[in-house]
Amino acid sequence: MKKILNADVSNVVEEMLQGYLLAYRHFYKRVKEYHAIVYRGHRKDKVALVIGGGSGHEPMFTGFCGAGLADGVACGNICASPNPDLVRAAGAAVDQGKGVLFVYGCYAGDNLNFDMGEELLQKEGVRTAHVRVWDDLASAPRERVSDRRGIAGDVFVIKIAGAACDAGLELDEVVRITEKARDRLNTIGVATSPGTLPGNDRPTFELADDEMEFGMGIHGEPGIERTKMQTAQEMVDRMYRELKEEMGLQAGDEIAVLVNGLGSTPLLELNLVYFDLYQHLKEDGIRVYDSEIKTYCTSMEMGGFSISILKLDEELKIYYDMPCYSPYYAKGSYGAGTTDMDMEEPEMEEAELFEEQEDDQVVVVRSREGVLPELCGEDVRNMLLYIADKIIAKKPYLTEIDSAIGDGDHGIGMAGGMRKVKKKLLAMQGETNVYKLFEAAGTEMLMSMGGASGVIFGSLYLAGAKGTEAQDFLKAEDLARMERRSLEAIRERGKAVKGDKTMVDALLPAVEALEKNKEETLLQALQAAETAALQGVEDTKGYMAKFGRAKSLLERAVGHQDAGATSVWLIFQGMREFVEGKLENF
Repeated sequence: MKKILNADVSNVVEEMLQGYLLAYRHFYKRVKEYHAIVYRGHRKDKVALVIGGGSGHEPMFTGFCGAGLADGVACGNICASPNPDLVRAAGAAVDQGKGVLFVYGCYAGDNLNFDMGEELLQKEGVRTAHVRVWDDLASAPRERVSDRRGIAGDVFVIKIAGAACDAGLELDEVVRITEKARDRLNTIGVATSPGTLPGNDRPTFELADDEMEFGMGIHGEPGIERTKMQTAQEMVDRMYRELKEEMGLQAGDEIAVLVNGLGSTPLLELNLVYFDLYQHLKEDGIRVYDSEIKTYCTSMEMGGFSISILKLDEELKIYYDMPCYSPYYAKGSYGAGTTDMDMEEPEMEEAELFEEQEDDQVVVVRSREGVLPELCGEDVRNMLLYIADKIIAKKPYLTEIDSAIGDGDHGIGMAGGMRKVKKKLLAMQGETNVYKLFEAAGTEMLMSMGGASGVIFGSLYLAGAKGTEAQDFLKAEDLARMERRSLEAIRERGKAVKGDKTMVDALLPAVEALEKNKEETLLQALQAAETAALQGVEDTKGYMAKFGRAKSLLERAVGHQDAGATSVWLIFQGMREFVEGKLENF
C-alpha cells in the first residue's frame, strides 16, 4: 500500500503532531518535549480529563481534545501505548487540583502503561482514576467483558466524560457517569482490507479481495467469522443482530448511533450502512436520539466500518447534550473555539523516539580473551550494547513472527527501545556498578518503547537491579538472583503465567535454569538458560494466547511462536555469546 511519508519514517508521530499543532495552534499547545498536547482553553478548577493511546488511529485521540472534551492527550508510537512518563506528563500538565481521569481503550499495553503513569502522578500528590473502554463485543464473551477491546465507542465515552468534568462534578462522580456510559455501549466492526504500519513492508493482516471479516479489531485482531464479501445490507443485518442480542435492545429504547469508517471507506458507503441500519431500528421501535456518520477511529488505510450503539437514559442525555468543540468533533453552540488564546507557534523539537537513522558504530570490548568467569562493570555495559545491536539486527525476524498473530510492531518497538539503551549506555563509560547499568538500560526501554513490551522488557533489566546494593562484579548466582526478582515483578505486573503464550514462557524456564546452575560457571549457567528459553519459545507454539492482541485468535494462534518469548531467548543468547567470546557481526 502506497503511503505519503517522509524518508525517515521513525519521525512520523513527531511530524504528524507538529503538523497538527501548526494547523490548530490556537487550540493546543505541546507539553514540553513529550508527544502530548493540551487544550489551551480548558476550564479551571475542575477534574481534568486525559485520553490517549497509540497513534495511527486519527482523529482518535488528538481530535477529541477541546472544549467540553479532553483536556490533554498522550500520543504513543504507531499502534503502541504511550509510555508511563508520557502519561504522567500529560496528566501533570492539566491537573487543576481536583484529580485527573484517564480514559483509554482496554489493551494490555495501555493498561500497563497508564497504570504506571497514574502511580507516578500519585507519588506527586495528584489524585487519579481511570475508565477503560471495552466496547468491542466481538473480542471476548460477555462474562469476560473486561477483556474486550476499546474501539470507536471511545468517542461516546470521551464525550460524556468531558461533559461530566466540565459540569464541575467531583472525581468519584465523574468516574461513575463515565463508567455508566461505558457499560451501556457496544461496538462491532467489519474489515474488508488491511492497513499497513509506517516502516512495515507488509500489511497488518491478510484478507483476500473477495473476503471480509466480522468483528475484526482496529489492529487486525481476528473477529467472529471470515466470509466471502457481502452486500452492505447483509453486513448490517448480521452486525445489528449481534448488537441487539448483546445489548438487549427493545422497542422504546433511546440510543445514540455512530457509524465509523476504519480509514479508507468513503462517506457514500458509510451513509449506505446507516440507511440499512435505520430500517432495522425503525422496524423494532428503537428511537435514534442522535447519530454520527464519520471517520473517527481508524487503522491507517484499513477498509471497513464499525457500528457503535449507546443506550441512553435521562442522566446520560444531560451530558451527551452538553456542547463541545474540537476541530474534528463538535456538538451544540461552542462555536469555533476561543479567540483570546496565545497564537505562538508550537515548539519544534527534534524527534528522538524510535530513530531509524544509521546506528552509532559501537566497538564491543571484552575485559579479557576467552571465556569470562565473571562480568565487571565495563563488561556488563558492553554486553548490553551487544545485546542491543543483536535485537536491532533481528527486527525483521521479530516483525515477521509478530505479524503472524499480532500487529507486527514487536520488532519495531524492541529495536526502538534498544536504540535508546545504546545511547544511554554509550554515555555511561566508566560506570562500575553492574546493577546501575542494568537499571539504566531497563529505564530507557520502559520510558521509550510504549506498548506492553516497554513495561515488560524494561522490567526484565530494571526490576531485578533497582534498589540492589552496588556491586562491581556479576557472577552466575548474582544474575540468577536479579532475574528471579525481575520475573516476579513481571508476573505481578502483567499477571501472565506459564502457558499463556507470553515472554514468561521463555523467561520462567530460563530463570529456573540459572538458579539450578548458579554454582556452576557463568557460561554454564547462561548456556542452560539459553537452552531453556529456546525450549520455552518452542512450547509457545502449542499454546493459545491469553494476553495481547493474539488472544482473540484462540486456536488459530496454535502453531505460531510468541514474539516476546523469542526476544527473551535472543537476550539470553546474547549474554551467552558475550561471555563465551563468540560474538556475531551485525
